[in-house]
Amino acid sequence: MGAGRLYAAVAAGGFRRYATYRAATAAGVFTNTVFGLILVYTYRALWDARPHLGGYDQAQAVTYVWLGQAFLSTLAIGGGGVEDELMERIRTGDVAIDLYRPADLQLWWLAADLGRAFFQLLGRGLLPFVFGALCFPVYLPADAGTWAAFLVAVVLAMLVGFGIRYLVALSAFWLLDGTGVVQMAWLLGFFCSGMLLPLNVFPGALGEVVRALPWSSLLQAPADILLGHADPFPAYLFQAAWAAALLGAGRLVQAAATRRVVVQGG
Repeated sequence: MGAGRLYAAVAAGGFRRYATYRAATAAGVFTNTVFGLILVYTYRALWDARPHLGGYDQAQAVTYVWLGQAFLSTLAIGGGGVEDELMERIRTGDVAIDLYRPADLQLWWLAADLGRAFFQLLGRGLLPFVFGALCFPVYLPADAGTWAAFLVAVVLAMLVGFGIRYLVALSAFWLLDGTGVVQMAWLLGFFCSGMLLPLNVFPGALGEVVRALPWSSLLQAPADILLGHADPFPAYLFQAAWAAALLGAGRLVQAAATRRVVVQGG
C-alpha cells in the first residue's frame, strides 16, 4: 500500500471509529445546541447595547456563535482529539509500537485526527448550526464561492489545531503528568481562538496580539471569510504559515523525544 493510500485509510478509520459513538454524538449535539442558545442570547444583549461591535452586526454575531459551536469538537478546542490517546500511549509505553510501524508517527496521528475532525464537523457540528440558522436571524452568504473559500479555511484550521495539540501531546515524553499542560492548552484555546468572544472585539494591543497567535486560525479566520470580513488569500497564508511552523516544530520535538526514548510508566 502506498503512503498516500495508507494515510487515507487511517483517516477513514478515524472517521468510522467516531461514527460508532452514536449516543455520545447525540449528547454532543444537544450540549452544543444548549450552549449555543445561551451564547446567542448573551451576544444579542451585548450587540443590542453595542451595535456593530467588532465590525459585526447582530446577525453576523449570531452566525459566529453557531460557527463556534460547530468548531468546538471539530477542532477539539476543549479537548477530545487524538492527543488524549497519544499522551496515554506515551505514558504507558505503547508508543513504542507506533514507532515500529512503517509509517511516520506525526502523519499517522494527523490522518487519524483529520478523520475524527471531519466526522465531528458533519456529525456534531452541522446540526447545531442548521438549528441556529432556522431559529435565529443569521448571516449566510448566497454565493458558492464564499462557502468554498470558507471550507478551505476550515481544513487549514484543522491542520493548525492538530499542530498545537500534537506539541501538547509530545510533552508527555518529558512530564510525568501532562494534565497541567492540557488544561493550559484548553484555556488558551478558548480565550485566544475567539470561542468566548470574537477576537475583533478585543481592544488595542491585546487584540493585535491574540489575532497574531495561531489560535486565531481556528475560528476567527474561517468566520471572517464566511462573514465577508476577510480576503481569503491573506487568511490562507496566515493559517498555512502557522500550520507549517507548528507541524515543523512537532517534527523537531518528535525527533528529540524518540532519540531520548523516555518511556514513562512502562
